[in-house]
Parts: sequence; structure tokens; C-alpha cells
Amino acid sequence: MNYRERLRDKKRIVIKIGTSSLTHSETGRLNLRKLEVLVRELSDLHNQGKDVVLVSSGAIGVGAAALGMDGKPEELEKKQACAAVGQARLMMIYQKLFSEYNQTAAQILMTKNTMVNNLNRKNAKNTFEELLKLGAIPIVNENDSVSTYEIQFGDNDTLSAVVAALIGADLLILLSDIDGLFTDDPNTNPDAGFIDVVERLDSNLLHMGKASTGSKVGTGGMATKLTAAEIATAAGTDMVIANGADFHMIHKIVEGRKHGTLFVGQAREEFYLIDYIEKLL
Repeated sequence: MNYRERLRDKKRIVIKIGTSSLTHSETGRLNLRKLEVLVRELSDLHNQGKDVVLVSSGAIGVGAAALGMDGKPEELEKKQACAAVGQARLMMIYQKLFSEYNQTAAQILMTKNTMVNNLNRKNAKNTFEELLKLGAIPIVNENDSVSTYEIQFGDNDTLSAVVAALIGADLLILLSDIDGLFTDDPNTNPDAGFIDVVERLDSNLLHMGKASTGSKVGTGGMATKLTAAEIATAAGTDMVIANGADFHMIHKIVEGRKHGTLFVGQAREEFYLIDYIEKLL
């Protein structure tokens, strides 16, 4: 079976963008040209009749740059202050860019409590469904300005997989600063082989997730991406990890071209999202 060709028929797509894919590495400020490409790609998917949800990092980094800090702060209070400034700036720019393509962007901020609490989770699902029905493009992020260690997802890789499972998405695309999954770390091992398709996640693959990333600004390494793959595939969602250096990658993936590593969704009858959240977080 050609798993790639099936991607053309996906109707509900969640796309996660890492901080390093949205900002200039030298300054930490937003890369507006890339953002314009991202918004155009998502708007075009939406124009094809697909439901589109964007999980966007970047609030703390954008806030830190706006407040004149050198890089992201370590202290929780400063992170929260940066998030409060950065999230507003990020959404303002997204709203402006999406409106140029006649699209309506909506903001959804989540914490782990949103998902663990049954009523909150149901309300979140209903909000997503209503927004998608009304033709909006939800933009999701961790609610970093109030989030503490106990209630945070900690990274948007996991958050995007949880969102995909919650709304029954049939494709999740994770874009960051890596090309996909390799047999070893390609930065240190030149013989590391690229893995094109993963039909089934096993313990060997999960152990390959080293909690490291080439980026100074992101929070998720390969470990978080494999955690995301574990959640998404168990929920029956196909997932692709690819490089976010060029956001034109999005339509290429959806057209079924060979980019990134494709994890094939294998819906489990016993899949219950809460179990995964409590186990993994």
C-alpha cells in the first residue's frame, strides 16, 4: 500500500510549527517572509475544503525579543511575562496575515488541565468543532502566561498530538529543524540512515528518541516527537516529521510527495486519550 498517496485525501490536518522555524536565529524576532508562506499554505489547504488547525510555538521567544532580552529566560515568571507579550503579538500578526487571504484565525490556549478535566476536555473539543464548522482556522498554543510545571504540556509536539487525537484529525505534520527520523543522530554519526516510513512504532524506535535538538530556542527534541507519534498513531492519525526550513513543504507532504518521515496511523481499540496524557505527562 502506498501510504504517501493516502495523504492527498486527508480532510482534517493539524500542523505544528516550532519556534526555530518561525524566528530569525540571530535576533529571535519573527521571520515575516516565512510566516507569509506558512499562512498562504494553510489558507490554500483551507480553500481545498480541508479543516486546518495550527499549533504554533513562538510566544515566549517573540516576547523575549520584544522586551529586549538576550534569548529565552530561564525563570518561570519571566517566561510567563514574555508569553503574555509574545502571544498577543503573534496572534496580531497571524490575524493580519490570514485576513489577507480572507481567512479567519481563532486563538485557543490550553494547559494540561484543559485535557485532564473531563468537562474542560469536552468543552475544548466542542469549541474546536464549532470553529471548524464555521470555517475558522484555530491557532493553538500552550497557555504559557499562566502555565506552571504541574499543568503544562511542556512542548508543542505533545500538545499537537493531543489536539489531533481530541478532534479526530487524520493527519498531523510536525515541522521543526530536523528532516525526520534517522537510525542515529546524523549530527554525530555520518552513517545514520534516514527512515522514510514507520508502519509500527516499537520500543526500539521509541528508545532512539534522544532528548536533544539542534535548536537553542525550541523545547522539543526527537523524544517529544516520538511521544507525539505514539499518541497520534494510536488515535489513528498519520503523522509526518519534516524540516520546517521551507514551509512550501506543507503542500508537498499533503500531495503525497516523499518528504520527512511518515508514521502510519494504527488506531487502537483500547485508545483512551486521558490514559496517554497521564502516562506521558
